[in-house]
Amino acid sequence: MTRNTALAAVATLPLMVAACGTPQERCISQNTGEYRTVSRLLAEVEGNLARGYAWEERQVVRDRLTQCRTYVRDSKGRAIATYEPCWRDYVDVERYRVPIDPAAEQRKRDNLAARKAALGARAASAVQACRAAFPEEQG
Repeated sequence: MTRNTALAAVATLPLMVAACGTPQERCISQNTGEYRTVSRLLAEVEGNLARGYAWEERQVVRDRLTQCRTYVRDSKGRAIATYEPCWRDYVDVERYRVPIDPAAEQRKRDNLAARKAALGARAASAVQACRAAFPEEQG
């Protein structure tokens, strides 16, 4: 498998996994995405308020000493692989604390809670409709 073929296979993996769900599961997932997003954001804001700070991430490039393969030719012209130490860059993700404005976080929490309540009824009716559209999967 060539490198481009392997990259294409890896890139399509999320699509293949998403296609594995039953029609009912796909219907429910498609129609409740916003509700799940708002719920996740609300949980994050409530966690920030409970801790008193938020977490953020940043990417940091660091050097790492590793073994690099090089090729040299012997007297007969054959390629011989040799290994020698070399420095390589790698990307590391750091989490760090960020101070929050409690009043702004509370307003955000209140708005997200109101949005979640509004989306809750719509999500429940979408789930009911998906279950009615695909009754063979009830069990």
